[in-house]
Amino acid sequence: MTFINYASREINCKIVYYGPGLCGKTTNLQYIYDSTAPQAKGKLISLATETERTLFFDFMPLELGTVRGFKTRFHLYTVPGQVYYDASRKLILKGVDGVVFVADSQEERMDANIESLYNLEENLEAQGFDLMKLPYVLQLNKRDLPNVVPAEELTAELMKKEEPVYEAVATTGDGVFDTLKAVAKQVLTELRKG
Repeated sequence: MTFINYASREINCKIVYYGPGLCGKTTNLQYIYDSTAPQAKGKLISLATETERTLFFDFMPLELGTVRGFKTRFHLYTVPGQVYYDASRKLILKGVDGVVFVADSQEERMDANIESLYNLEENLEAQGFDLMKLPYVLQLNKRDLPNVVPAEELTAELMKKEEPVYEAVATTGDGVFDTLKAVAKQVLTELRKG
């Protein structure tokens, strides 16, 4: 559901970071925002509720090039982690072009990962999207903690369709840009097809 601005010759794409509460979605976006040159990004907007916040900002990566002479601008969003905010999650997925599922690698968070992944599929379906046909990346976050599930096990449990999988430590930036580039590349490939 990309938006094309013919006046500025820009294609606007929406990427949503999805996952359970406190898995590192916000930390991913914060790291990307802090590491992006000021002239290539917009304002970081935070919509805070009592217990959650949703972040949003847009940026124009210079190294990804153009599509048919149009510059590409990515709008990055996070969804609230708690199921309580399901209406917000659905709204944020409206018009999505690509999804990053941020999994919390801690053993005690496995059920929350599975529940959130199921919720993602349900909410995408409600918006008329099929996860199997959407640009999608799985990020295994918090790999620096002592109580993590082995990456192979986590991947076997959460992988949906042979999507790219990246191990990450969002607080230090490990794997953050690899994840973003992988989903952005898939979105651009879809754009070039259309």
